[in-house]
Amino acid sequence: MKNNVTDFILLGLTQDPVKKKVVFVIFLAFYTATTFGNLLIIFTIKTSPALGAPMYYFLSYLSFADFCFSSNTAPKLIVDSITKKETISFGECMTQLVGTHFFGCMEVLILVAMAYDRYVAICKPLYYTVIMNQRKCGNLVILALLGSFLHSFGQVFIALSLPFCGPNVIDHYFCDLQPLLKLACTDTYAIKLLILFNSGVVCMATFTVLMTSYIVILYSLRNHSAEGKRKALSTCTTHIIVVIIFFIPCIFIYARPPINFPVDKLVSVFYTIGTPLLNPLIYTLRNAEVKNAMKKLFSKRVS
Repeated sequence: MKNNVTDFILLGLTQDPVKKKVVFVIFLAFYTATTFGNLLIIFTIKTSPALGAPMYYFLSYLSFADFCFSSNTAPKLIVDSITKKETISFGECMTQLVGTHFFGCMEVLILVAMAYDRYVAICKPLYYTVIMNQRKCGNLVILALLGSFLHSFGQVFIALSLPFCGPNVIDHYFCDLQPLLKLACTDTYAIKLLILFNSGVVCMATFTVLMTSYIVILYSLRNHSAEGKRKALSTCTTHIIVVIIFFIPCIFIYARPPINFPVDKLVSVFYTIGTPLLNPLIYTLRNAEVKNAMKKLFSKRVS
C-alpha cells in the first residue's frame, strides 16, 4: 500500500495554551539540568585520574547515553510547547524513533556491563584486575553499541514497512512504534506481537537478570568485613535504584498487551526525560569519589 504521509502532527503533552507554557518552563529546566549533570560527570571522569576504575568508565558511557536519550525527545517537546508548528517530517520521525531505541537500549546494556563489573569486583576480588582489564571494558562497550544498533534497526525497519495513508496525528510528544501503529492502514496485530517480543521481553529479561545478579552480589557480602559490606552496599544500592527507576516505566510501556492508556505519555516522560536527570544526581550524591573529584576539579578551575 502506498505511503501518502510526508509528515506527522505531534499533539504533545497538552493542547491547553496555559499548560503548554508550564510544560515549556518545567522541561526546559529539566533538560538544562540533565545536560549539565551528565556532561559534568563525563568531563569529571575523563579528567580525574582517581576515577580510572572500570565502574567509572561505564558510568561515563551511561551519562553519554542519558544525555543523547534526553536530547532525542526533550528539545522537540520544549520547542513545540511555545510554537504553533507541531509537525515533524517523516524522516525526522524515523530518526527520532531510531535515536530513542538506540540510546535507550545502550543504557540498558551499559547497566548490564556495570552489574557484571560489580559482580566481579565483589564476588571475585582477587581476579578483578585480570578480568576487568581495559580491553574487556572496551569490548563490553562495543557490544553495547552493536546490540543497540541491531535493536533500533529492527524497530525502524518495522516502522518503514508500515503503510500510512492518513490521518497523520500522533497522540504523543515523540515518535514511537506504539502511537505510529494506530495510524497504519493495515492490520498490525502480528507487528504488535513482534514489538512485544523485541522490546517487552528484552526489558523483562534484562531487568530479571540485573536484579538476580544484584541479589547474588548482596548474598555474597555475608563473608565480607563490615567496611567492605558498607562500601559494596552503597555502590550496589545506587545501581539498583537506577535500574528500578529506568526499567519499571519501560516494562509498563513495552511489556504488556498492545493497549493504549491515557497515562502512557506521562510514564514515557519519566523514562525519556526524568531518568536521564535523576541518574547523575543519584551517582553524584551517593558516590564520595565522584563528589571529591568534582570538588577538586572545581577548586582547580577557581584557582
